[in-house]
Amino acid sequence: MSQSIEILSKLVGFDTVSRNSNLDLVDWVVAYLGNLGVECQTFKSPCGTKANMLVTIGPNVPGGVILSGHTDVVPVDDQVWATDPFELTQKGSRLYGRGSCDMKGFDAICLAKVPEMLKANLKKPIHLAFTYDEEVGLYGAIELSPRLRDLLPEVKGILVGEPTEMKVVEQHKGIMAVTATFDGIEAHSSMPYLGVSATVAANKFMNLLVEMDEAFAAGKDNNSLFLPPHSTINIGIVSGGTVTNIIPNKCVVDVCIRVMPEEDVGAIEAKITSGIDSIRTWMQQQNSDCKATLKIDSDTYGLRKESEGEAATLCRRYSGDNSENVVSYGTDGGVFQAAGFSVAICGPGSIDQAHKPDEFIEISQIEACEKFIDLLIADQAG
Repeated sequence: MSQSIEILSKLVGFDTVSRNSNLDLVDWVVAYLGNLGVECQTFKSPCGTKANMLVTIGPNVPGGVILSGHTDVVPVDDQVWATDPFELTQKGSRLYGRGSCDMKGFDAICLAKVPEMLKANLKKPIHLAFTYDEEVGLYGAIELSPRLRDLLPEVKGILVGEPTEMKVVEQHKGIMAVTATFDGIEAHSSMPYLGVSATVAANKFMNLLVEMDEAFAAGKDNNSLFLPPHSTINIGIVSGGTVTNIIPNKCVVDVCIRVMPEEDVGAIEAKITSGIDSIRTWMQQQNSDCKATLKIDSDTYGLRKESEGEAATLCRRYSGDNSENVVSYGTDGGVFQAAGFSVAICGPGSIDQAHKPDEFIEISQIEACEKFIDLLIADQAG
């Protein structure tokens, strides 16, 4: 068993679903690196139950490269697995386990290569940056990105090892989170004129979102590499009402918008805000106590294609991939780019396996990523 697989087995064994702490995993990594004589800086989350990690191998001089991965995974609730999701299981050429491809596989390879980094007498450093809570809002990267600026000399770029089958990705969509809350007036369902339905108000809002989604699709760019080649809106959760004979007094709608990198985010926000204002007016015309409130996270953190981006150049050099690729999912990379770093995405495994039962990574993908890191080490030592 290779060192990468041994470490992956350890990492998969930690249940770091985002709702849980990742500190046991962090402690293991700190101890592993400590045994190699390498210091691992940790930075606790505001709640104190999670931590980011930052490691430097080689001299702390300009010209370094950051390898970045996240340590959290998505839940396995209500999924039927053929194996224990938190125990790495090999079947033929595949390694099964939650996070095996998204993205503890990359983390494990980086850690397994540390001894070789130490032996290489690096002239320029290799930094490892591992984050928490990527899966639920990129919160770890948002906390870590300003520290990278403060603590590290100038770097060439950040290589984020999300599963791309070792293809180089220079663009991805951003994510806008929207929550609309409608407070109506309860009444007996036989006397609707005495109440104001929060669910009807929510339905008006959802109709607006459907119209916006259809407009995005109608305005698609057929030359775009994205699939689909336009922004999309998903009405993910609708919560409201108690029983059918009561006019509901509350309804909450949670929405996820996948935003094209060059989309006018301000225009989207303005359209949604205007719609809420109109619905609020409609509600208050019936009863002034009604409310319609809106929470929008406009920091979408899409990844934009860089003109002669250094990170993409490095990824192409080490992977040998010269194809043009984009993905519709989000990554920590958008946060790092917004902080002023050159960023590209390239890592082992396929996103097709992520977030599903029986998640797996092919051993050949681990081997390909190991070769990628070997070339990086040689480059930084040259």
